[in-house]
Amino acid sequence: MNGQVPTIVVLKEGTDTSQGRGQIITNINACIAIQESLKPTLGPLGSDVLIVGADGKTTISNDGATILKLLDVIHPAAKILVDISRSQDAEVGDGTTSVTLLAGEILKECKGFIEEGISTTVICKGLRKASQLAVKNIKELQVEVSSKGGANRELLENCAKTAMSSKLIHNNDEFFTKMVVDAVLTLDQEYLDEKLIGIKRIPGGSMEDSLFVNGVAFKKTFSYAGFEQQPKQFTNPKILNLNVELELKAEKDNAEVRIEQVKDYQNIVDAEWKIITQKLEAIEASGANIVLSKLPIGDLATQYFADRNIFCAGRVASGDLDRVIQAVGGSIQTTTSDILPEHLGTCASFEEVQIGGERYNIFKGCPEAKTCTLLLRGGAEQVIAEVERSLHDAIMIVRRAVKNTAIVAGGGAIEMELSKILREYSRTIPGKQQLIIGAFAKALEVIPRQLCDNGGFDGTDLLNKLRAAHAKGEVWYGVDFRNGGINDNLKSFVWEPSMMKINAIQSATEAAMLILSVDETIKNEERASAGAAAAAQGARGRNIPQ
Repeated sequence: MNGQVPTIVVLKEGTDTSQGRGQIITNINACIAIQESLKPTLGPLGSDVLIVGADGKTTISNDGATILKLLDVIHPAAKILVDISRSQDAEVGDGTTSVTLLAGEILKECKGFIEEGISTTVICKGLRKASQLAVKNIKELQVEVSSKGGANRELLENCAKTAMSSKLIHNNDEFFTKMVVDAVLTLDQEYLDEKLIGIKRIPGGSMEDSLFVNGVAFKKTFSYAGFEQQPKQFTNPKILNLNVELELKAEKDNAEVRIEQVKDYQNIVDAEWKIITQKLEAIEASGANIVLSKLPIGDLATQYFADRNIFCAGRVASGDLDRVIQAVGGSIQTTTSDILPEHLGTCASFEEVQIGGERYNIFKGCPEAKTCTLLLRGGAEQVIAEVERSLHDAIMIVRRAVKNTAIVAGGGAIEMELSKILREYSRTIPGKQQLIIGAFAKALEVIPRQLCDNGGFDGTDLLNKLRAAHAKGEVWYGVDFRNGGINDNLKSFVWEPSMMKINAIQSATEAAMLILSVDETIKNEERASAGAAAAAQGARGRNIPQ
């Protein structure tokens, strides 16, 4: 062997491996590219992004989680930023752009340390310490405001307004703020399940034509002959919810029935009619005025109910029917036999109304009302979709404010205060940790700086003013968007739940540490499709040996 070591192949041919300091910097650059694409959308004066999907569908949004989801990011390290924005959206509902910008800025500040050869372990240790200090200080600075049972409605409305300030609906925030707070206060205040707030989109009209229904509303379902003869309005009706099919079933494919005489066929038909008639008579005997079913209600049943002044709707969406039951009471029945009075629900009023080009069934005054419905209007489908996303963020923030009544000032105020505190702390410790905690403090300033840039203000000038104000002890001074200066944002009611900021800082730091800890990437070559493989072999034509 002449002292030569044989080559050992561990990974299959075509595998791409890259490692070391260069790999970490490549990952950081990918995350900074994601950050750059989201920067212009931050804050009340941020711009929207128009995304055209592969299917040609257009989406206009400035919601960080929505944009990242539609961007179809393929870089494995950059995907981590997509994940933290989704996590922020699920946990808190707002701050999805902030968390991505913060993670990107922490990585940008750490990039110089990596190039200088500082170990990523040392950097991660410093970031973890800085994050813990930031969260500890938020908890010390936060202001407790009581909102139990909606007693302090002002708190909830201010949090909703701040969440809407960067959205499409900020010009109509008075109208939508009331709608959002009403919606959250309708829910059970212990569980606050946002899934019980139904949102329906109805194209046409202006945004302020949107309706809040303290109860349930759903679009008129597919109807058969006889439907228009049914009454469309009831007061204190009895409501029966079914999971039963009320129509004559067609024979299954390849079904076979052998009969010897014509009367046998008639007996089969009569039996089928008898079964459905018994079901309809049992429903009528229950005293129900409104019959809803997840399964189809055919033309025979529809006409039967119309003749007896009963309203029916089949093929009701599962989510809508579940919300109806929770609002009106009663329970869903899988059979029509043995329907008892306690199985029926009720409400103060029911009516079918025309809204835009659609008809909606609306249940109001529900005794068990722990649910509500928002009917959103707008000129274009993309506008209504963005209104829905904006309201989702506001609803989640108000819900979080009801559960956790601690708030901080927005507009970059809390970030500037934390930056000041961390910078002062970094001067009290020796070694490399001083540099890393100082870098974290500088990274926090990305939020107020970007708010200034998006608003067209002089970022350098305003940041200097903010630093001076915070140095004098003005804890809640942030960017004033109305006058283009700085202001006490706590007094100006620019409020955000402290939980949102805590979650954003923790998620951004964890994501940055995860990306910094990866110094090797092993990428398997994608397998060629079967068609491409066949083509690679070359086509075999006539007279060519197999």
